[in-house]
Amino acid sequence: MNNSSRFVVNAAGKRGETYYTQCQDKKELKKWVEDNKEKLVIDELKIIDNHKHPLIKWFSFKK
Repeated sequence: MNNSSRFVVNAAGKRGETYYTQCQDKKELKKWVEDNKEKLVIDELKIIDNHKHPLIKWFSFKK
């Protein structure tokens, strides 16, 4: 399976749903988040950038 998407989104919904989607660019990502903002728990939103350098991924820390 070829995964050519740049961003992978994992999110939890307010009613216990789990969301998984892939976006090609930032514009598509922002549109998806805006369209689904009311359904999502923003604290549980996880966005993975597949084009980020591996060392930066390894050294980046969450809050």
